[in-house]
Amino acid sequence: MDLYPAIDLRDGGAVRLTQGDFDREARYGDPLELAARFMEGGAPWIHVVDLNAARTGVPHERALLAKIAALVTPAGVRVQAGGGIRSEDDVAAVLDLGVARVVLGTAAMADPELATRCARRWPGRVAVGLDYGTGPGTGTGPAIDTAIGPLKGQGWAVTSPVTIPALLGRWAGEPLGAVVATSIARDGMLGGSDLVGLRALLELAAVSSLPVIASGGVGSLNDLRDLAALDGLAGVIVGKALVEGRFGVEEAVAACAASG
Repeated sequence: MDLYPAIDLRDGGAVRLTQGDFDREARYGDPLELAARFMEGGAPWIHVVDLNAARTGVPHERALLAKIAALVTPAGVRVQAGGGIRSEDDVAAVLDLGVARVVLGTAAMADPELATRCARRWPGRVAVGLDYGTGPGTGTGPAIDTAIGPLKGQGWAVTSPVTIPALLGRWAGEPLGAVVATSIARDGMLGGSDLVGLRALLELAAVSSLPVIASGGVGSLNDLRDLAALDGLAGVIVGKALVEGRFGVEEAVAACAASG
């Protein structure tokens, strides 16, 4: 299981939101300094999100994203980036910045075929972001119905009518780099990951042969160990716990490595 330290960009700075709420923002300084810290700690990936772009669809931080990629890529650290990527041209533009993998969120839910086309054009370099809420799920299987609520898009402002089982079934066997699954209710709360939802999602994704990266809720090394114990989880995105110093990158990488 790979560690993906997260850097969320807004107005040129590194920030963290609580449950995706733009009015509940904490700022953490220079994104390049944060990226250097993650790189020096041995992180294999850095996950970067342009928050304003995620909400509006208009890129805000591509120049800064390019600087982050230029800083860490020579050291062998790969960058995964998302936020406001709505078209095939957007994917191409972000990959050209030196990013290793692009995450399609809102656009993938609105147009699943876009994700398919991009995955085939750039095998392994395109991921889909599935951000889900609380409450009864909208899928067809009993486990997923109970465990996962409806999907959200446009910076979590809009509920999507599509379901996780329908999307994963449509993308079965496609060369997607990952499915990034975010529990909105747990994001920024530091209270532990959505293990029940992730187990259901991993079972479903395994049928479609799609790797899953978990996001939302990690607050301790024990949370990482719990995730590492899940069969088949490919990675975990960690934001607030790292920037607030609850544990170091080196410790987190070691905890992730326990998955074998």
